[in-house]
Amino acid sequence: MAEKQTHYNAEDIKILEGLDAVRLRPGMYIGSTGVKGLHHILWEIVDNAIDEAASGFATRIEVRLYKDGSASVEDNGRGIPTDIHPKTGVSGVEVVFTQLHAGGKFDEHNYSFSGGLHGVGASVTNALSEWLRVEVYRGTVFKMSFRSYKDPKTGKMLSGIPDGHLENTKQKTDKRGTFVHFKPDASVFDNVAFNFEAVSKRLKELAFLNKGLEIALFDERVPEGKSPVAVNYKFDGGLHDFAEYLNEGKTPLYQEPIGYKAERDGILIEFAIQHTTEFTESLFSFVNNIPTPEGGYHETGFRTGLTKSLNDVARSLGALKDKDPNLLGAAILSVKMKNVQFEGQTKTKLGNPEARVPVESATVEGIAKLFEDKKLRSVFEEIVKKAQGAAKVRIAARQAKEVARAKNSIDNLTLVGKLASCTGKKPELNELFIVEGDSAGGTAKQARMRQYQAILPLRGKPLNVEKKRIDQVLANEEIRTIISALGAGYGSDFNMDDLKFHKVIILSDADQDGMHIRCILLTFFFRYMRELINNGNVYIGMPPLYKVYKKDVTEYAYDDTELQKKIEIVGKGYQIQRYKGLGEMSAEQLWETTMDPARRNLIQVNIEDAAEAEQMVTALMGDRVEARKEFLAQNANFNKVDTFIDRVNI
Repeated sequence: MAEKQTHYNAEDIKILEGLDAVRLRPGMYIGSTGVKGLHHILWEIVDNAIDEAASGFATRIEVRLYKDGSASVEDNGRGIPTDIHPKTGVSGVEVVFTQLHAGGKFDEHNYSFSGGLHGVGASVTNALSEWLRVEVYRGTVFKMSFRSYKDPKTGKMLSGIPDGHLENTKQKTDKRGTFVHFKPDASVFDNVAFNFEAVSKRLKELAFLNKGLEIALFDERVPEGKSPVAVNYKFDGGLHDFAEYLNEGKTPLYQEPIGYKAERDGILIEFAIQHTTEFTESLFSFVNNIPTPEGGYHETGFRTGLTKSLNDVARSLGALKDKDPNLLGAAILSVKMKNVQFEGQTKTKLGNPEARVPVESATVEGIAKLFEDKKLRSVFEEIVKKAQGAAKVRIAARQAKEVARAKNSIDNLTLVGKLASCTGKKPELNELFIVEGDSAGGTAKQARMRQYQAILPLRGKPLNVEKKRIDQVLANEEIRTIISALGAGYGSDFNMDDLKFHKVIILSDADQDGMHIRCILLTFFFRYMRELINNGNVYIGMPPLYKVYKKDVTEYAYDDTELQKKIEIVGKGYQIQRYKGLGEMSAEQLWETTMDPARRNLIQVNIEDAAEAEQMVTALMGDRVEARKEFLAQNANFNKVDTFIDRVNI
C-alpha cells in the first residue's frame, strides 16, 4: 500500500459541481423523500466519519438522535480542513457543505478507500436540512452554521446558506475530529423521525466491517427524567464476529469461522466463512463498507476462487470433486478499493472488472494457507462432507425439477388454472396479486382490472422453505404454482427477463395468519428469487382495517392512528366497520381501497440491509421459538410494516 498521507488541507478538496437543484429535485440525490431518503442524509455524514476510520485516522464515532428531530455525528479523525481553499477563496468546511460532490476523496492520497463516493456528499444533507452546525477540532475549536429559508424578497427557497464564514473560536482543545449536527427539513420529508432500529442495525454492521472501531448510538428521545437509550458496538473479531452473528440460531459445522485477509493490486480483500447445517447459502459482500446485495465482479471472483480451492481440498482428502460452490452457511466478503464504480438497479452492484482476478487469487491463496494449518484439518473435513451432502441434494433437486417440468407439461392447465391471468402482453405493466384464500381470491377476481391485473389465490399456506431442501420445496404445489405463474424460474436459474409480471403483490389479511403468509412468501422470494426483491418487484398490499361512514360519507383507515383522523373527518353520527379479513369486503370496496392504482397503498419491499434481513428470516422462520415469539410480540399490529420501508402509492 502507498504510504498513509497525514497532511490534509483545503487544497486537497476537489469540486465537481455546484449545489443547485438539490431541494428542487431531492429524489434525484437521495432516492426518495420518504423514510429511506431521511436516513440517507444521515448516512452521508456517517459515511464521512467511517471513511476517516477506514483510512486509519479515527477510532470512535458517536451518533445522537435528539428530541427536536435533529441528529449529530462526531468522529475523532483529522477534522475537515479549515484553511482556505485555493479555488473558492473560502474554508474547506464551507466547500464541503455547500458544494455538491466536493471532498477529499477524489484524490487518492487523502483516503486509502472511501465509501463516500457512493453518495452525494455532506452538502446534500445541508441542503435538505432546516439547519446544520459543524464543529472542527484541530488544536482549537472551529465553528460554522448553515440554514435553509425562504427569501422574503423573491419567495425563493434558499438551501444550506452559511450564517457566516468559518470561525476560529480560539478555544484550545485536545480533541481531534468533526462534529456535525443537523435537523432534517420537515417541508422536504414525509416523515422526519429517525428509526432507532434502522440506525442501530446499520451502525452495528459498520462496526463489524471496521475491526476495532467503536461506534456509539444515543437516543435522547425519551421521557423527561429517563436516561438516553444507548448502544455501543465494537468488534475486535471483525468479520469473524460478523459470521458468528449471522449464524446465531443456526447449527455451525465448526465452532470458529475461518477467514483470510490480503492485498492484491491495491485492493484490500478480506473474507470470513462459517458453514452450517442449513440448506441455503448466505453470501454478503461489501465494497468500501457499502453493501452490494446485487453482487458484482468481486463476488464472481470469490465464488470462483472458493470453488477451485474447495475442489483442491476435496481431492487432497480423497473426496469426489464437486464443481459447484458450497456457501451453505454465512460468508462475508469485504473489499476495499479505489475508483469504485457502482451499477445495477439500486447502485449496489460492483462494476469494476479489475476486482475479479485479485479477489479470486486471494481466495485461492487464503483457503490453501488455512488448509495447511493442521488445527483446521478437521474443519475442512466437515466442509467437504457438507459439500458432498449438498451435491446429493442438488442431484435430487435436478431430478425433482425434471419431474416437476414433466408434471407441469401434463397438468400445467391445473397449476395455472388457479391463476386468473390478465390479457396484457407487456410484463412491465402487469400485476400479479397473490391472495390469501379462495374467498378473497374470488372477490379480487371480480374487483380487478382484467387488462393488467392477475389473481393467484392460495388454497393453503405455502411451504416454509427456510428449513427445507430444494427438492422438498419443489414438491410443494403452492410454491410450484407461484414459480409457474411468474415464469422466470428460481434459484440460480432465475431470469428477470422472463418475468411475466413486474409487480408481485402479496395480499393477505391484517391478522396473525395473514402476517405468517406474508413471511412465508417473502422468505421464499428472499431465498429463491432474491433478484425479484433487489429490483423492487415485490409489494405488500395494504387493505384497510376500518370503514368509517355515515350517509354518503365514507372514509377508510389503515391503522388505529389513522382511525381517529377519519372519525374527525366523518363527524358526529359516524359508524365503524372493522374488517376481519379480505373476504368481508365487497369487490367494489376491495378495488377502491386496495387494488386501484390511483388510491391504493402498497409497501415496496426491498433489502435495505441484507445481513439484517438474513437475521430476521432466521429468527422468524427458523427453529428458534422464543425469537419468533419475540418478533411477533413486537409486531402485534399485523397491518404495520417496518417503518424503514417507504409506503408508496403505486
